[in-house]
Amino acid sequence: MTTTTASTQTLVLSPSYNLPIALVVFAVPLLLVKIWVGVVLALFGLFLLFQAATLRLCFTETALDIERGGTLIRRFPYQDWQHWRIFWSPVPILFYFKEVNSIHFLPILFDPKALQICLETRCPRIS
Repeated sequence: MTTTTASTQTLVLSPSYNLPIALVVFAVPLLLVKIWVGVVLALFGLFLLFQAATLRLCFTETALDIERGGTLIRRFPYQDWQHWRIFWSPVPILFYFKEVNSIHFLPILFDPKALQICLETRCPRIS
C-alpha cells in the first residue's frame, strides 16, 4: 500500500496478480479437456493481468477513485455507499459494493488485506 501525502491523504493499493495468474494456470489443463473453455479462461486471465498492471484503486478522504496511468476513470463517493463485502475470505476473489443507485463487482486485482483495511477505515460497514 503506497501513501501519497497532500492536503488530504490518498492511499493507493498495490496490485496483486494472484487471481489473473491462477486463471491462466488453471486454463492450461483445461486446454487438454475442452480447448475453447481453456482458451476463453486464459484470455480472461490475461485481460485481468493487464487490468492489474494498469488500474489503481485510490482511497481518498471522500471517495474511492479508479485510475489508469494517473488519469481518473471513475469516482465512487463514500457518502453514496450502502454496503460492501469481499467475497470468499480464504482466497478473496471478488469485491462487491452497493451505492444508492447501482451495484459494483470488482475482481481482486490489488492487495486484499490493504483493501479490507482501507474499506474499514474509510467506509465502515453499516450493520
